[in-house]
Amino acid sequence: MIPSQTHEVIVVGGGLIGKATALRLSQARLSVTLLTRPPPPTALSADAWDSRIYSLSSSSQALFEKMNVWQALDSSRLNPVYDIRVFGDGDAHSELHFSAYQASVPQLAWIVELSNLERALDTALRFSPQVHWLNAEVEGLSITEESATLRLKNDISLSASLIVGADGSQSWMRQASGLDGSRRSYKQIGIVCNFLAERPHRDTAFQWFVDGEIIALLPLPEQKVSLVWSAFDKHAQHLLGMEPGVFAEHLAPWVADELGALTPISTKTQGFSLSLAQSKRLIAPRVALVGDAAHTVHPLSGQGMNLGLRDVSVLADIISGRESFRSPGDSVVLRRYERARREDIDSIVLMTDGLQRIFALGGSLTKFIRNTGLNGINALPLLKRFLIGRASG
Repeated sequence: MIPSQTHEVIVVGGGLIGKATALRLSQARLSVTLLTRPPPPTALSADAWDSRIYSLSSSSQALFEKMNVWQALDSSRLNPVYDIRVFGDGDAHSELHFSAYQASVPQLAWIVELSNLERALDTALRFSPQVHWLNAEVEGLSITEESATLRLKNDISLSASLIVGADGSQSWMRQASGLDGSRRSYKQIGIVCNFLAERPHRDTAFQWFVDGEIIALLPLPEQKVSLVWSAFDKHAQHLLGMEPGVFAEHLAPWVADELGALTPISTKTQGFSLSLAQSKRLIAPRVALVGDAAHTVHPLSGQGMNLGLRDVSVLADIISGRESFRSPGDSVVLRRYERARREDIDSIVLMTDGLQRIFALGGSLTKFIRNTGLNGINALPLLKRFLIGRASG
């Protein structure tokens, strides 16, 4: 259904960040049009475990609770993370251990399937009278002093005070707004797959650094674990060609001591390219970018989705707290959003990119230094507590 009036905000993008943006802004009493592409058919059965898994920080949990989405999630498919154990690639068996108990926090993160989040968001959006949800593709953008207008491929135009680009790492909105910035490929592929572990994972997330690659296993309910293996392109293609059972055996040298044998519960492995990207700015006239449309980071610390959700939270808070005489797309309001987000984004980009570079370096001396560093950080509880607080948002 095409809305009959000009709305205050148009959100472009039907992923989790776009839906969260539309819902949060609508709950701030703004009229919102959500533009998405028709979703692809899903092959997941109702009881299958989605290999698209996210580690949500306390700030992300708080946002979903504020939107009444967290309460609507299937709690039987959520799993807390109480400990994180990071293993180096040296001969000295270096290890870094983060503990929720030692940091005096309820948990370090929550592990949740994307499909679980999307079901709860979709339900909330359908019951929100402030949101008009359209499946349509955009082909044109024009900006005036008073509004922004999108031309859709069905020759219909929609106008709003503000357009939010939440359309992912290949963002059309970022390009159309002249905000394209830097992009650098890590020449790695993130491989995901789910397994049943022989031994309990004890609500622990495990991570191994292996010759520039990173193997992470995240805890799911009932002794299940979700793998994210950041592998260099050539190696990744070899791994993706393996049958899940063979792939599980290939993981044994690293995971067997902690979790025993792994039995695949995913029918196949999946892969996605990894890169670092940042837009020139977060804003343009009548336009704001959020999530992967504004920045993508390496998944080694699980911060990409959390960073995007903090964009959503801050943008909504600033718009809802604006002066009554300012529109949502007012340049002063948008500059407030950009200033509020810059430090957080820059620090997470610096941290994730720096860690990836350090662990991608070869040479025995470099390996010794970085693994000694892991043990050194592990001996500094105040620093570990600071790092936990920084990651939780």
